[in-house]
Amino acid sequence: MKHFFLLVMLAVVNHTGYTQTITQVDCTDSLIVREADSVKDAYEKLGYILLRENSVSMQSQYELPILLPLTKNDWYQFIFIGDPSSILYEVRTYDWNEKQIQYQRKNHGDSSYNIIDFSFIPETSQYYMIKPLQVNKKKKKMCGYVILFKRTHQ
Repeated sequence: MKHFFLLVMLAVVNHTGYTQTITQVDCTDSLIVREADSVKDAYEKLGYILLRENSVSMQSQYELPILLPLTKNDWYQFIFIGDPSSILYEVRTYDWNEKQIQYQRKNHGDSSYNIIDFSFIPETSQYYMIKPLQVNKKKKKMCGYVILFKRTHQ
């Protein structure tokens, strides 16, 4: 009986570990990371401080909601870098009441087509939702990169 219980526990542990391995998505696209490093260097030279950055796993044609607490009258810069093989990139910004307050779109072939960046100065201190999206005809899952800066002087 002890051996049976031990075997069941090992099977559960192995199954759990196997499931976690399958669901993990590696989003370390070297081209996107190099672009992110260049963008970070450029904005830091302009007097911005890095608040947050993250490589993100995305699915084609689905928005990725990002909730950010932003402070009234502070100057923020948001950057989204998408997979270079995607054909469409969008970023929408919503306030706490789910009112869309900003929209950016780029198509493959536009200048710096896979990078969307925009400034934002909140009128109120609250949480804002930023939703990047990319459309890719060849890939269902792809990587993206999001960066949030705050300007230190105006």
